[in-house]
Amino acid sequence: MAKASVSKIRISPRKARLVVDMIRGKNVVQALGILDNTNKKAAPIVKNLLKSAIANAEQQDQDIDVDALTVKEVYVDMGPTLMRFRPRAMGRAGRIRKRSSRITLAVN
Repeated sequence: MAKASVSKIRISPRKARLVVDMIRGKNVVQALGILDNTNKKAAPIVKNLLKSAIANAEQQDQDIDVDALTVKEVYVDMGPTLMRFRPRAMGRAGRIRKRSSRITLAVN
């Protein structure tokens, strides 16, 4: 099983999970096709990550058939959150949370 991960991606985990859920359990070729035709901000990030996991699998085993690989597990965790503040009424401040993600993908 080959893994690839990326951290501190400036997209909220909730939005990234929408894309990740579409490719879980799919064949690598199908997953790349889905990601090519998905109009979401996370799609190119996950596609790059999938290509990296495929390259890691090839590196570990030279005789592996790339077309036979499947996306075994893929999940999105919470990354560090940037806190920003915005002025509100009566001298108060409202907190703005700029969330980030950690995405981990494994193929087998």
